[in-house]
Amino acid sequence: MSATSSDTGTTPGAALAAGAGTITQAPRRLGLALAVIATAQLMVVLDATIVNVALPHIQHALGFSDSNLEWVVNAYTLVFGGLLLLGGRSGDLLGRRRIFIAGVLLFALASLVGGFATDQAWLLTARAVQGIGGAMAAPTALGLLAVTFPEGRPRNRAMGVYAAMSVAGIAVGLIAGGLLVTYLDWRWVLFVNAPIGVVVAAVASRVLPESERRTGRFDLPGAITATAGVALLVYGLTNAATTQNGVSHWGDTKVIVSLVAAAVLLVAFAVIEVRSKHALLPIRVLRSRDRTGSYLISLCIGTALFGMFFFLTIFIQTVWGYSALKTGVAYLPIVAMIMVASGIASQAVNRVGARPLMITGGAMAAGGMAWLSRISEHSTYAGGLLGPMLLMAAGMGLLFVPMSLVSLTKVRNEDAGVASSLLNVGQQVGGSIGLAILGTVAWSTFANSLRSQAASAAAAAKAGAGAHLPAAKAAALQAQMYSHALATGFSKGFVVAAGIMALSLIITLAAIRVTRKDLSGVDPMAAPAG
Repeated sequence: MSATSSDTGTTPGAALAAGAGTITQAPRRLGLALAVIATAQLMVVLDATIVNVALPHIQHALGFSDSNLEWVVNAYTLVFGGLLLLGGRSGDLLGRRRIFIAGVLLFALASLVGGFATDQAWLLTARAVQGIGGAMAAPTALGLLAVTFPEGRPRNRAMGVYAAMSVAGIAVGLIAGGLLVTYLDWRWVLFVNAPIGVVVAAVASRVLPESERRTGRFDLPGAITATAGVALLVYGLTNAATTQNGVSHWGDTKVIVSLVAAAVLLVAFAVIEVRSKHALLPIRVLRSRDRTGSYLISLCIGTALFGMFFFLTIFIQTVWGYSALKTGVAYLPIVAMIMVASGIASQAVNRVGARPLMITGGAMAAGGMAWLSRISEHSTYAGGLLGPMLLMAAGMGLLFVPMSLVSLTKVRNEDAGVASSLLNVGQQVGGSIGLAILGTVAWSTFANSLRSQAASAAAAAKAGAGAHLPAAKAAALQAQMYSHALATGFSKGFVVAAGIMALSLIITLAAIRVTRKDLSGVDPMAAPAG
C-alpha cells in the first residue's frame, strides 16, 4: 500500500499496481485460486452445521447428556467467533497466504484428531481447535481473493462464488452430514475435512500470492478483551435460550454474569482500541457508514438464518418425519438458488450498483421468511416449504455479493483482514443471538400452545362425562397436539426472523450509499510486492 493511502481510498497508482499485479496471472491459475479459496470457505462455514445431523449418533457413542450435547456445536462457534478479529489481524501482519495455509492445516489436523475421539473432552477440545483454524482461514480467504483477482468483472465473479459458499455452506453441511452419517459413520463428518484441507493447503502454496507483511505489533490487550468478550456474549446468549418446556434461562446467574462480563470486556475493548497505536480493530474501519452498515446487515443475516435453519431442521425431522439424509436433500434447492442469484449479482453489481441489489435481496429474504412462517404440520414440501426457501435463497444470493464488496470498499490495505473478518464475526455472533431470541419465542409459544391444547382436551373429556379414549387414539391425539405446538412455536420464530431481515433492509436504506464508481474504480488493497 502506498504511504499516501487513506481510509477514503487508495491512490490511483496503487490501484493500477493492483490491477497489473493480478491481471498477468493465467486464467487457469486464477481458476485454481478461486477453487482453493471457495473450498476453504465452504469447509469452514459448513462445519458449523455438518455435525448437526450427527448429534444423536455422537451422543450415543460418547455419552453426552442432553444439556451438554449442544457444546459439540458451541465449542466450535465460540472459538471461531471469538478469534476472528485476531485471525484477520494476523494475516495483515504476518502475510495472508501464510496464515491462510496454517489455518487450513490446523483445521484439517483437528478434524482428523476429533474423528478418533473416545470421550467428550477429546471431541470438544478438537472442535475448539477447529475453531482456531477456522478463525485463521476465514478472514484471510476474503483478503486473498481481493489481491488475487483483478478489479471489476473478474473480482466480482469470484466474489459471487465466495459469497455463495458463505451462505450455501449451512445447507451443504446438512446435506453432507446426512450422507456421511447414513452411509458411513458419524466420525466421517470430521474425517472428511482432513484430506480436503491438505489438498487446499498444497494447492494454495502454488497459486495464491503472498500479501506484503505489515510492520506493527499485535494488540494483545485488545485481542484478549475482544476474544473473551465475544466468547462470553456467545456463551451467555446460548445458555439464555429457553428449553422445550418453556422455562426461561434469562434470569439464571451464569447467564447474567456472562452477559454483564461480556459488556464490561467489550466496553474495555472499545476504550483500548481508541487509545492503541496498534489497534486490533482500528476505529477508522468503522467510520465508513457503508462498511458499518454492511457489518450490521451481516449480523442480522446471521441472526435470522442460523435460527431459521436450526428450527426448520427440527420441524422437518420431528413433525414431517424426514430422515437425516432426506432433510439434507430437502435443502438442495437453497444451494442451487443461492448459486444462481449470486452469479446474477456478481454480473449486475457494476451495472446497477450495490444498493439496489441489497434492497431487492433484503426485501426478498424478509418476504421468504414471512412466507415460511405460514408453515404448519399439514403443509407439504412442495406447497409449504419449497416456495419460501427459494424466495429467501434468491434474496440471500443477491444480498451477499454486494455486501461483501461494500465491506472492503475504500479500506486500507493494512486493515483489509480486520474489515473482512468483521463480516464473519457478525454472522457468528448473529447466529448465537438468533438461537437465543428465536429460541425464546419458539419454545415459549410451543409450551403455551401445548398447555392450551391439553386444557381444551381435558375440558372436552369432562364434557363427555369422563369418557376415556382408547390408548391408540390417546397417543395419536398427543402426537397431533405436539406437532401442532411445534408448528405454532416455530411459526412465531420465523415471524421474528422475518422481522430481523426487515431490519436489515432498513439498515440498507439508511446506511448504504456506495456508488458504482466506488466499487469499480477503487481497489481496496494494493498488490503484494513483486
